[in-house]
Amino acid sequence: MPKMKTRRAAAKRYSLTGNGKVKYKKKGLRHILTKKSGNRKRKLGKPGILSPVETKRIKILLPYLN
Repeated sequence: MPKMKTRRAAAKRYSLTGNGKVKYKKKGLRHILTKKSGNRKRKLGKPGILSPVETKRIKILLPYLN
């Protein structure tokens, strides 16, 4: 039986934590930063955790990270 292919775009955007949650980088911290408050920029720098429903969808795309 052949190996399953990992979706490379998903592998670059998401990673798994030790407990099996899916971690991602939040959007909105690349440009147009002058109008955003420091508090908002600080929160955008922290990783986000996907909801359990979205986690199921992403784990299908990443077969070898489960």
